[in-house]
Amino acid sequence: MKLPILICAAAAWLLASTVPAAPPSVRNGGGEDILLQGFHWNSSRNAPQKWYEVLTQMAPTIGQDGFTKIWLPPAWTDQSSWSDPTSGTSGGGEGYFWNDFDKNSQYGSDGQLKQAVAALTNAGVQAVYDVVPNHMNDKLAGKQVRFPRHLKLWRDDCATPSDCDQGDAFMSGSADLNTGNAEVSSRFMQEFRNLRDNYGAKGLRFDFVRGYAPERVDIWMKNFGDQAFCVGELWKSPNEYPATDWRSQASWQDALKDWSDRSHCAVFDFALKERLQNGNVAEWRHGLNGNPDAAWRQAAVTFVDNHDTGYSPGQYGGQHHWPLSDPMRDVAYTYILLSPGTPTVYWPDMYDWGRGDLIRTLIGLRKDAGIRADSPISFQSHYSGLVATTNGSRKRLLLALDSDLAKAPDGFTPVLLADGQRIRVWQASQAPSDTTTTLHCDNVQPNPGQAVYAVGSPLELGAWDPAHAIALQPSASNRWSGSVVWPTQQSVEWKCLIRNLSDINEVYWQADPNNRFVTGAANESVGRF
Repeated sequence: MKLPILICAAAAWLLASTVPAAPPSVRNGGGEDILLQGFHWNSSRNAPQKWYEVLTQMAPTIGQDGFTKIWLPPAWTDQSSWSDPTSGTSGGGEGYFWNDFDKNSQYGSDGQLKQAVAALTNAGVQAVYDVVPNHMNDKLAGKQVRFPRHLKLWRDDCATPSDCDQGDAFMSGSADLNTGNAEVSSRFMQEFRNLRDNYGAKGLRFDFVRGYAPERVDIWMKNFGDQAFCVGELWKSPNEYPATDWRSQASWQDALKDWSDRSHCAVFDFALKERLQNGNVAEWRHGLNGNPDAAWRQAAVTFVDNHDTGYSPGQYGGQHHWPLSDPMRDVAYTYILLSPGTPTVYWPDMYDWGRGDLIRTLIGLRKDAGIRADSPISFQSHYSGLVATTNGSRKRLLLALDSDLAKAPDGFTPVLLADGQRIRVWQASQAPSDTTTTLHCDNVQPNPGQAVYAVGSPLELGAWDPAHAIALQPSASNRWSGSVVWPTQQSVEWKCLIRNLSDINEVYWQADPNNRFVTGAANESVGRF
C-alpha cells in the first residue's frame, strides 16, 4: 500500500522541481527542502568506520529516501576531551569545542569528507555545514587557529563584555570569541567561503546564535551566497532574557521571528519543540510553523529531536537534554512532515531506530501534495487532539492525530493509518484559496442550558457530527451567527442545531431541507427553525 504512494510522490516532485520558485524573503532554500541531520552526538566515536565513510556509503539511500539537504557535523578539528569521575562519563571531539579550521577531525579525514560530500551531491543531496563561530578551544598551544589575546578579540578581553561582544557568554566566556571584531569576523567569512568553494557547502547551520548578533550572520551570508540556505539555533526561552528586554514578556515565536527577520535566515522552531515537550497534541499548532502568517511559517525549520535534545546511539545515550518521549515520536514526525516549515529528520530515528518506513511514507505524501515551508494550514479546534488541513500546491492533506474525528468529509481519500489509529491522514484535491462565510440561524429561542450550533457536511462544521458542530453567538433578536473560514468552491450543506449543554446527545435539528451554498459565491447563508 505504501509503495504506490512513494512512486507517485517521486514523479510529482520531479515534475514540480523543474519549475523555478520565486525567491523567498528568508534564506530557506526556496521552501521545498527536507533536511536530514546527518549525525548524532556519538557519531564522532563511530567504529570501525569513520562517520564520513558511513555517509559515503549511505549517500544513495539518503537521496532515494527523499532528502534534499543534509546537515553535516562541524568539520573543524576538535581535540577537546573531558571526563567526570563522579558520574563515570567522558567525551570530547564532537566539533563544538574546535581548535583549528583543519578538516581532519574525529569524523574522518579531509579526503573522506570530500568523498562523502561528492557522493551526497551525486545523490542529489546538498551539504549544509554546522559552523560554530561563537566559541572554540583556546587551550592547545600551537594547535589552534591563532586569535591573539589582544584588541578585544575575545569576550573576556573586555572590562565590560557586553560592550564588545554581541551576545550571551558561552559557559564562563573564557573561550568566547568576539565575532563583532573585524579581524574575527573576516576570518570566519574567509572560512565559510572555503567550505563553499572547496568542500561543497550549499548552506550553513549556525550554532549557538544567542552568542552573536543576527546582523553578523546576515553579513556572513551575503558574502557566502545571498540565496544560500541558512538556519540558526536559537535555544533560549523568554524567561532567559533580561527583564528589561521585550522578549522576556513575549512568546517563543516572537523571539524566533525577530532573529530570523534580522539575520534573514531560517530558524529552528523551538516554539514547536517547547509545545512538543510541554503541551498536549492540540497545542502543537502554536509552533512557528502553524502561525497564520505565511512569512512566519517559511522561517521555521521544524524538528522532533537533535543531537543536543535527544538520545543518541552509543556512549551514555548521548546528551538527551530535552528528549521527546518515545510514544509521541511517530505522531510528531507525522505532524512536522505533513505541515508547513522545513522539516528536519534526526539520523537515529531514520536509520537506527526503525522509523524509516513511516518517515519515507510521510516524505512521499509531502512531496506528492506539494507541501512547502509557507503552505497554508488550518486547524479545527472543535475536535480532540490535532486536526489540521495543509493545502499543498497539488493536494490537500487532512491530519487527525490522537483525535476523535470520526470520519473525513466527502472528497477526502484515506492514505495513511498508523500507530494504532493515533495517526490518520486523508488527501483531497487542492483548494484554490480560503474564504469566509457568515452563518445565521433565525427564529431560534433556546431554553436555559441550551446553545445554538451549526452542523454540516464540511470538516469545519463537524462532518454532520453534532458533537463537533460549531457554536454560534446571539447577534440580533432571535438570530445566532458565526463566521467560518474554509476553502473556496466547496459545496456545503448544513443545518441549525440546538444542543443541551449538559447532555451532548440531546439535540434538536432544523427541519428539512438542508441549507445549501457554494463557498466563495456567497458571503452569508441563513438557516431557520
